[in-house]
Amino acid sequence: MYKTIQLLREFSIPLITGVIAALAWANLSPEGYQAFVHYKIFGDIDLHFIANDIIMVFFFGIAAVEITQSVLPGGDLNPIKKAINPLFATLGGVIGPIVVFFVLNSIIGDPAYTNGWGIPTATDIALAWLIARFIFGAKHPAVSFLLLLAIVDDAIGLGIIAIFYPDPTHPVQPIWLLLTVIGMGVAFILRKVKVNNYWPYMIIGGLFSWFGLYKASIHPALALVFIIPFLPHAPRERDHLFEEDVDDHTPLAQFEHEWKAFVDFGLFVFGLTNAGVEFSGIGTITWIIFLSLLLGKSLGISSFALLGEKFGFPLPQGMSHKDVFLVGVIAGLGLTVALFVAGAAFTDPTIQGAAKMGAVFSAFIALIAFVLARFFKVNKEPNVTLNKRNIRLKMF
Repeated sequence: MYKTIQLLREFSIPLITGVIAALAWANLSPEGYQAFVHYKIFGDIDLHFIANDIIMVFFFGIAAVEITQSVLPGGDLNPIKKAINPLFATLGGVIGPIVVFFVLNSIIGDPAYTNGWGIPTATDIALAWLIARFIFGAKHPAVSFLLLLAIVDDAIGLGIIAIFYPDPTHPVQPIWLLLTVIGMGVAFILRKVKVNNYWPYMIIGGLFSWFGLYKASIHPALALVFIIPFLPHAPRERDHLFEEDVDDHTPLAQFEHEWKAFVDFGLFVFGLTNAGVEFSGIGTITWIIFLSLLLGKSLGISSFALLGEKFGFPLPQGMSHKDVFLVGVIAGLGLTVALFVAGAAFTDPTIQGAAKMGAVFSAFIALIAFVLARFFKVNKEPNVTLNKRNIRLKMF
């Protein structure tokens, strides 16, 4: 039974099942699907709120753990200079799709589609992470590269939503972000006084951060991203070098260990409540969105990563230029995030439906990534040269 559960989690079966169930339900009984997703459980809280504003907080928290570990001494993104290149690539992953969108829209589109430029800017971090782990293997530095890129990419995407697609009934109120800053300050103090349990960080710092983002009318899914880096952690990261588990009982490791299963199965709810789109008429905007994700992400990320190298910021050790291009292709998986932006970008149901279909079709980019991986002959265990310090570490 335990092995079955582990297998389900390893291959993100809960998320995939939720997405498929949502698509089927939304097309077989759209009224029933919408009634279920938006049924008020308590006050104004519905299942959609629980999935997007609570479950995803912990998902991004787990992702932040991976990034924090990667920038520790011995991690794939340490020294911090190694993280600069993924940040360059992130910028390309936002600019590239916007450029491709406007170019395609000027050639084959319509002025009515212009407001959809933000749809292809963000990456579906859950699916992209899954596909990257399939293709590269869990320990490949390309996974950490993609994870950092996707987190920052989604942060920018949430900023785009807040600024360019505001809810007229809930305008952005930046003053409330002071609560998030207070949450970070609390986490900093807890670490300074050597609190060695993650719960105070989550309950005090996390709640301040969440309410700050929520009251500012900015999506609170990233609340724990501002808190996780303050959790006490091991002095070095070793898992990326060795297959065996490291006996790590620090608050950072404990948080990941105790919440990973909740997140993995919680993604079923996220997929169920976010991927329900009707297979309405496919239009020109469908292909503009799809191609902006595929071409814009792959070309933007790979070109800006190369630019970062030219400025003296190398790729993580063990990554090649082919790996970076493939990461760019995988980042084109927009799906749920793109669906959300499409709903905010268009009020015309026909255009909105066609735009959402472009977001749904981006799931097929996974197949393109697998084909390219075979063509590029991706090595799941890149050669990472161990320096003397690492060799000494291996002796313990």
